[in-house]
Formats: sequence, structure tokens, C-alpha cells
Amino acid sequence: MNIKPIKTEKNYQSALKEIDKLWDAKPNTPKGDKLDVLVTLVEAYERKNYPVDPPDPIEAIKFRMEQMNLTQADLAEAMGGKNRVSEVLNRKRNLTMKMARELHRKFNIPAESLIG
Repeated sequence: MNIKPIKTEKNYQSALKEIDKLWDAKPNTPKGDKLDVLVTLVEAYERKNYPVDPPDPIEAIKFRMEQMNLTQADLAEAMGGKNRVSEVLNRKRNLTMKMARELHRKFNIPAESLIG
């Protein structure tokens, strides 16, 4: 197994091609081990070179509403009333830390998404 650090886009593309070839490798085999190492290297390269910004807090709330079939009325208690929910979702009022904490606690919306 001859694996080197991924330092360039060319190295990255080459590693992706190799991962594609090894994708069905069985765990705890030489090919499976090589796949594990390559995936780890690719993930590290992607974190450094292709960072993903956290989602917009309002979009995170809307996404959770869609996932859980929630209405604005369902969020009213956590956000201080129906009008407040509407104002926040329509970006007329900022989400407060108190609202963010309650949304996280009641609906399990990731805190890092809400405080973005």
C-alpha cells in the first residue's frame, strides 16, 4: 500500500478515483484498509480546502418544520407567540438567543445552526 498525503487538487482527484475502485472492498482486508486510509485523507483535504458554511438559522428552522410537519403555531411557545414566529421566519425580526435555546431544546435543531 503506497499512500501519500493529499496536497494538490491532482492528488485529491486521484484519491477519489482510487476510492471509487475500492468502494466495495470488505472491511479488515488490505483493500478495505486502503479504502479507510484514503477516505480519511480525502475528508481531511476537503475540510481544509472545501469548508462548508453552517446553514442559515432561518433555513434551519424551516427545514426542521418541514421534517416534522410543524406549523408556525407549533413554534409559538418556543419563540414568544405566533406573530413573533412570523416576523422571524420572514426576517423582519432577529432570532434571539432565548428563542434559539428553546428551539434547540424543544425541536432538537442543532444549536450551531441557530446561532450561525
